[in-house]
Amino acid sequence: MRTTRRVLLAVVVAVIFVADLYVLGSLGIAQVLTNPERRNQQDSPGNYGLRVEAVEFTSRDTGLRLSGWYLEGTPDAPHLIFVHGVSGVRSSSRALALAARLTEREYGVLMFDLRGHGSSDGSLTSAGYYERQDVWGAYDYLTQSRGVAEGNVGLVGFSMGAATAILAAAGEPGIRAVVADSPYATAAELIASETARSLPLPEWFTSVFVPAVSLLAFLRYGIDVGALAPEQAVTRLDYPILVIHGDSDARIPVKHGQRVAEAGPPGSMLWRVEDAGHAAALAARPAEYAQRVVAYLEGRFE
Repeated sequence: MRTTRRVLLAVVVAVIFVADLYVLGSLGIAQVLTNPERRNQQDSPGNYGLRVEAVEFTSRDTGLRLSGWYLEGTPDAPHLIFVHGVSGVRSSSRALALAARLTEREYGVLMFDLRGHGSSDGSLTSAGYYERQDVWGAYDYLTQSRGVAEGNVGLVGFSMGAATAILAAAGEPGIRAVVADSPYATAAELIASETARSLPLPEWFTSVFVPAVSLLAFLRYGIDVGALAPEQAVTRLDYPILVIHGDSDARIPVKHGQRVAEAGPPGSMLWRVEDAGHAAALAARPAEYAQRVVAYLEGRFE
């Protein structure tokens, strides 16, 4: 009888210990994923002969102050909003090199730091859930303060910014084009892969933390992880998108981009870039990258 009690006690203690580890581990993962590293700008407009106007505007939801650069275009020309990735800034991913090529085509460009990044206010990142509001704030700035016509705005996003661009476009009908470089298909899969990347654990194991991390993200930060699914959001668009993804991407595998493109409206395209890593296609093939983006945009704003 005493042996049985000891076994039961040992089992209970073990279960409590494992449960505590699970909760603490999930809390730690949620903390890491929602607190980005704040970095300085990685490139300068002067390196490309660009004259930019420093601008500030607010997110649509909370009025957070967001800092950016405006590369002037005429009000009747298409304007593009660039959206960077997590722990990035407006000048990450060689975005200025692409902006320079687009301004040569007389596109207006708005580049800015998402909340919790660069020079913008805030401290939380949410894989695109709240960042949608920042993109909508950028859209409001262009249409309300710069006189850009609704329907004459497109998005260019990188990594988390690519997913954010799709989510934002699905909620704002005035956005009429999306270039998504290295998007994730669902945030749940991203949580597992990012955890595996940060810890010496296989992805099949880290996936067990996804339910708890999702619950904690909702309870602590109001983030609905289930809503972070570009693969589903893209189905709400009524125009094709351009997806760009390196086939050597170890952070967000190319299968994510492929699924997003396949789920998109008819005419959506995937440019699979050979030997390119995560959000590295622009650096690997700058001329072809710009040509493909311009060709897509001309088709959307003809």
